[in-house]
Amino acid sequence: MCNTCGCNITPGNRPFVLAEKPANGTTTVTVLKNLLAKNDSQAEHNRSHFDARKVLAINLMSSPGSGKTALLEATIKRLNGSLRLAVIEGDLETENDAARIRAHGVPAYQITTGTACHLDAHLIHDALHHIDLSSIDILFIENVGNLVCPASFDLGHHLNVTLLSTTEGDDKPAKYPVMFRAADLMLITKTDLLPFLDDFSPERAEQALRNLASKAPVFNLSSRQNGDSGLGAWIDWLHEQLQAHRNKLAQQQTTRPNVQRDGQLLHADPAQVRFRPVVKAGAPA
Repeated sequence: MCNTCGCNITPGNRPFVLAEKPANGTTTVTVLKNLLAKNDSQAEHNRSHFDARKVLAINLMSSPGSGKTALLEATIKRLNGSLRLAVIEGDLETENDAARIRAHGVPAYQITTGTACHLDAHLIHDALHHIDLSSIDILFIENVGNLVCPASFDLGHHLNVTLLSTTEGDDKPAKYPVMFRAADLMLITKTDLLPFLDDFSPERAEQALRNLASKAPVFNLSSRQNGDSGLGAWIDWLHEQLQAHRNKLAQQQTTRPNVQRDGQLLHADPAQVRFRPVVKAGAPA
């Protein structure tokens, strides 16, 4: 999959590719395995930074347009300063989402990945130079909109939150099991649209998650609805997870995300990538 589109090569790990790519121009399993190993090493380094400052890092994942940034905006308003936040935004291009977060007085750093459809630990490490971890409680990492690759990469974060919008279809957990198995929490978003979407069932969506043997809680919420929007359960969950994480740190332990190693195999499938030559235009294959 990603060996075809090249999304496993990001600005953060490109130097390793240049150093390790065989001279004859072939792409081998060894190179990709080393990329993943270096990513995991960098992730541990990132996590040590978070833990030293008692920061809880949460990775937000979903398809494009599911409401990740809108959720963050609503979260900032609902918390009303009770927790100190910062945000790392990931997109292929533009600073639009980071600008939206900064407008609420919360520090935000934008990562533009170019062609890469996910963030990796090296990109996060570079972003941390622009964030004062000692002044925050929770760091949100809004990953690139994609229901496949982000679940396969440890960023050094602690928890995965996967969003499923009511406009997407309630069978998404069945169609994208790698992503939804990684979830420590699934949020069904845009529930204010349910009266107009008779083909989406929150119950079916949750059952699809349970069919993956996931015990992750499921919250239904709307980031734009006034009154009973369901945001209260989300805010309570954030407070609970922060306290639980700090309790672990007091016992010299940490919280680790449910990185999907089977998803990483998509980035290093021997059948796809072993000794694939680079063929010049016009040359025989």
